[in-house]
Amino acid sequence: DDMAKIKPMRQMSLENCLEYIESDELVEVTPNFIRMRKRYLTENERKRFGKQ
Repeated sequence: DDMAKIKPMRQMSLENCLEYIESDELVEVTPNFIRMRKRYLTENERKRFGKQ
């Protein structure tokens, strides 16, 4: 009965997101949302581009 607990999302401004991200991440900005995501979404892409 191990229950995984997920922390709630943090509300971050665009400036905070830009300071927070690493070189392998992107910030997506839409009229309604600011999202942080990995540049390469699949594990295979990350492995392939990580070797370069």
